[in-house]
Amino acid sequence: MVDKAGPLTRPLRADARRNRDQVLAVAREMLSVDGLSVSFDEIARRAGVGVGTVYRHFPTRNALFEAVLLGRVEEFTEQARTLAAAENPSGEAFLGYFAHLVGEVALNQALCDAFDDDAGAGIALPGQLRQEFIRSFDALLEHARTAGAVRTDVDIADVLDLLIGAAAAGRRGRLRGTSDQLIAIVVDGLRPRQSAT
Repeated sequence: MVDKAGPLTRPLRADARRNRDQVLAVAREMLSVDGLSVSFDEIARRAGVGVGTVYRHFPTRNALFEAVLLGRVEEFTEQARTLAAAENPSGEAFLGYFAHLVGEVALNQALCDAFDDDAGAGIALPGQLRQEFIRSFDALLEHARTAGAVRTDVDIADVLDLLIGAAAAGRRGRLRGTSDQLIAIVVDGLRPRQSAT
């Protein structure tokens, strides 16, 4: 997780750290269901702490939401970086990662909002983290194109747009029980076209 504490801030006591971690865990769960509309009061209640404790660690809603979202995007970036750095990354690694990422973002409205620059959600990924994520994801995409597993006319901008669209479709598809099917359709669309025989 991203810790916004400055270098001169002393370390948290063990109980304060536990409370902070519990608030982050509850906020992460609630954000995944309700998006950015969750209340501090409800987060505090579910975390078993007072609302003052939430504000002590996260003075604004955006500070809390950013800590949760940045932590998730850092995890996604590290996963992409690890897959891209594998000795012989296959194209299937990209497709599997893309499907996993779509599924994760579909389950979390706040993540969907953070990845979508046009959502106007009020929380944007910091430029450096966004660029690290894009670089890692693009390296994985390049391996997939080179391996012939992904169409050569697909670039990272296309993939990011598809991520947002597929996540929204996956989120809606959950209601009908078709989320996995919709994600599979998008993944299949990334594969090279088969020539007619």
